[in-house]
Amino acid sequence: MKSQEFFVRHEFGSDSMTLEAAQAAPRFPIYAVLDHIRSAHNVGSMFRTADGARAAQLLLCGYTPTPPHRHLSKTALGAVDVVPWQHCETLTEAIDLMRVRGAQILAVEKTDTSVPLHDCELQFPVALVMGNEVDGLSDATIAQCDATVHLPMYGLKNSLNVSVAFGIVLYEVLYRYERLNH
Repeated sequence: MKSQEFFVRHEFGSDSMTLEAAQAAPRFPIYAVLDHIRSAHNVGSMFRTADGARAAQLLLCGYTPTPPHRHLSKTALGAVDVVPWQHCETLTEAIDLMRVRGAQILAVEKTDTSVPLHDCELQFPVALVMGNEVDGLSDATIAQCDATVHLPMYGLKNSLNVSVAFGIVLYEVLYRYERLNH
């Protein structure tokens, strides 16, 4: 098998629409900025979650793996063909792009000054900035954002896997968008 070839297991009949319909479907005004995510599996999971929520776009920053990538595609199960994405060399480039689009920029990170996501007033479009699995978001990155939000943690651990946290945050934001617009 050549290095560019790979096999993705996908259950027949597991898609809710055709690829063409998914590509043409309107997207919600929710963006994600993924900063230096090291795991292609996490990025693939985030693509799949972004597809499920019809997020507007993923901005992949720094060394975050980008398609085509064997492990990313394996986890994404075809979502890379549906979810718009763009690579940005730096997080600042991605944030500047989001500002041009008029997005509220939310750092998703637990800090001394962060607020629970459910207490944050959202404005749309919104960009969710997710950080590295080990280091999270830097103080300099957080300073570029409009607000910093976190998911409350009640157990022994004070964080979730970045792709799991992304899924929870994305769907909470989508739920609130739908409530405002229906």
